[in-house]
Amino acid sequence: MLSLIFLTTVASLVTAVHVPTRTFPPTFCHGQDCPRYTVVSSTADYEERLYEPAKWTSASVTGTYSAAVSAGFGKLFQYISGNNKDQAKIPMTVPVLTKIQPGQDFIVSFFVPYADQASPPEPSDPDVFTNPLPQMTAYVRHFSGYAGDADWVANANALAKSLDNATISYHRDFYYTAGYNSPFQPVDRHNEVWFIKSD
Repeated sequence: MLSLIFLTTVASLVTAVHVPTRTFPPTFCHGQDCPRYTVVSSTADYEERLYEPAKWTSASVTGTYSAAVSAGFGKLFQYISGNNKDQAKIPMTVPVLTKIQPGQDFIVSFFVPYADQASPPEPSDPDVFTNPLPQMTAYVRHFSGYAGDADWVANANALAKSLDNATISYHRDFYYTAGYNSPFQPVDRHNEVWFIKSD
């Protein structure tokens, strides 16, 4: 009888400390559509994620990082507000993803909502295009607060250093920034930098 009580107590303690598996979507998507991924592994410095193939709507823009993201966001916001061949209103998604590749234009992207993934409305602006991204493994570092240009660079450098120390192969010629919050949200902000695994 005592052993049964002991086993029952142990079982309840194990249940109490069990850490549940993260469900999708993560809380930092705030109920909006965001790209599906599986966490492959996690360290104190970064998370390794396997992203499913998905379509994004993108704009190619020039200028400094902040100016380019602002301009790209404006073009994409007009697209989801009806500046497309169907004149369709498209829900906002997260993150705002920006590809940074030295010497080339910035590519700012909105994730295409799941309802439109099969056939996104065709953009009317010649600078806006549907951008299918393949399945990919991303190494992701996150940080909080309002992110300025220097914050993105510092976190990208820190992530690169962590990956180099772990002798991980990744594309060094570009990386992504991912912002998940409206500029009017002062707290609980979530920002990410991504490097993509190379073969």
